[in-house]
Amino acid sequence: MENSTYNSLILQVEGLNVSNESIYPVFLFFFCSYLFILVANVGIVVLVFIDKKLHQPMYLLFCNLPVNDIVGNSIMLPRVLSDILVPPSERLISYYECVLQAFTTHMFGTTSHTILMIMAFDRYVAICNPLRYAAIMTNKMVVKLTVSAWGVAFVLVGILLGLTIRLNRCRTMIMNPYCDNASLFKLSCESVFINNVYGLTFTVVLLSASIGSIVLTYAKITVVCVTSKNQSLNSKALKTCSTHLMVYLIMIFSGISVITLHRFPQYSDYRKLSGILFHVIPCSLNPVIYGVQSKEIRRFLSKLFEHRNM
Repeated sequence: MENSTYNSLILQVEGLNVSNESIYPVFLFFFCSYLFILVANVGIVVLVFIDKKLHQPMYLLFCNLPVNDIVGNSIMLPRVLSDILVPPSERLISYYECVLQAFTTHMFGTTSHTILMIMAFDRYVAICNPLRYAAIMTNKMVVKLTVSAWGVAFVLVGILLGLTIRLNRCRTMIMNPYCDNASLFKLSCESVFINNVYGLTFTVVLLSASIGSIVLTYAKITVVCVTSKNQSLNSKALKTCSTHLMVYLIMIFSGISVITLHRFPQYSDYRKLSGILFHVIPCSLNPVIYGVQSKEIRRFLSKLFEHRNM
């Protein structure tokens, strides 16, 4: 083993396998997607904070989602875009930048689940216990839920990456378009049994908690709507819950696609592409779905455009 490759601080990223004819179309697609993600998500956050009518727990909790989408994509996509335009031999990244990218990538995925879980709790209280909603969903509760969503993800991902950076490295090739935990611990020639056990436990616990909380919440909401004769309540539940559920299903489907393709090495190119699309598709659709479904956001935008046209 050469010393130059042992614990090297410079790594090479395999990147996407793109033909010469497809380089610029692929680059333009991801570049435009990134611009749209930035503009749409920043716009939603600014909109919620400048319109006092949107200073409600539902929208304040939702703001965590676009913030997560912006951070998750801003660390990963610009690097992927730059790598598309350079030859494979020049796709180099420092080890520390790679660790940071892996951390933010896993924070993005984990926090997406925890944020949607706290949003489900908000919908549960609003529909199943509307008379106590204002007393339960105070500003203090919103802060607690927000800190919990980010704090739990930070601890879980911190342990995940902590177990990886303790390993010595004897390889330098990242077999992915971007850095993640699996591609980092595969650089080691040591035993990664603990990493695999914790990674599997992490995934099972997160998905079980996420899917379990969503199923339980929506089961109780469904019972309330079925037994209630209040048409206004049922209409509100259908509108707000369908939006939340649609966003959740898009995220789950994207994540399962990546996990499934990991089991088929012959489809490595599709796995790489799906890994990037896991960031791009949900983050592009989230602001659109909430913008279209939210009466308050639609009203604000219509007033804004009417004022500009005057």
